[in-house]
Amino acid sequence: MKVTVLGGSGRVGSQVGERLRAAGHEVVSASLSTGVDVIAGKGLEEALQGADVVVNLINSPAFDDSSIEFFETAMNNVVRAADAAGVRHHVIASIVGVDQVPQLAYYRAKSLQENLLREGPTPFTIVRATQFYEFVEAIMSWTTEGDSVHLPSTPVQPMAAADVAAAVTKAASEAPLRGIRNVAGPQVYALDELGRITLAARSNGRQVVTDEEAGMFAVVSGDVLTAPEGAELASTRYEDWLQRQQ
Repeated sequence: MKVTVLGGSGRVGSQVGERLRAAGHEVVSASLSTGVDVIAGKGLEEALQGADVVVNLINSPAFDDSSIEFFETAMNNVVRAADAAGVRHHVIASIVGVDQVPQLAYYRAKSLQENLLREGPTPFTIVRATQFYEFVEAIMSWTTEGDSVHLPSTPVQPMAAADVAAAVTKAASEAPLRGIRNVAGPQVYALDELGRITLAARSNGRQVVTDEEAGMFAVVSGDVLTAPEGAELASTRYEDWLQRQQ
C-alpha cells in the first residue's frame, strides 16, 4: 500500500512510518517540515496523491480552547483532501475516555476530531490510547512547586509511545474498523503513585504530595482513563520502560 502519515515527524508518527516501511509499504511522511500545513491546507493534495491510507497523527500546538478550532479546521481540510484523493482508509489516534471528560478543552477538541472523521465519506479507524509513559515527566512538571510535585490519585493506565505506534500501524495495515480500537498499558496506577515510582528512579530530590485538586487530571472522576472492556493491552511495563531510560 501507499500510506501517507500526517504528523510523520512526531514521536508516534516517525515510528509508524518506520514500521510501515519495514512491512514493505510505501510511506509518505508529511508535516510542516515537509511543506504540509493542515490548517492552511497547503501541500495536502500532493501528500495524499495516490495514497491508499492516511494515518492522521496531527496534533494541536496547545491544550487550551484554541485546540478546538485547530482540530475543526485541520480535520475539515484533511477529510476533504482525503476524499478528493480517493483514500480508502483514514486512521486517527485519539485518547481513551476522550468523550467522558468534557471539562478538558483538549478532550473536547479530540472528541470533535473523532466526530468529524465519522461524518466524513472515507472509511475509518479510531485508535484510542491511554496516556504515554513519555508524558509522565511533563505532567509532573505542571504541578511542581519547589521540591514538591502535587498529583491527584486519579487512576491511569499509561503505555509506551512505541506500543501506541504498533497499534496504529496495525490499524493502518488492516481493513477499516468503522469504529474504535482501545489500547492501554498493562497496569493501572494512581497518578500520585506513578509520580512516586518515577521520582524513585530519578532521585532528583523531589517528592510527591497527594493533592486531589492539582493539575488537569484532577477533574477526571472514576476510571475513565483506564482500559475499557475489550481493550488491547500492551506488554511494556512502566518500571521496565523507566529502567531503559536511565
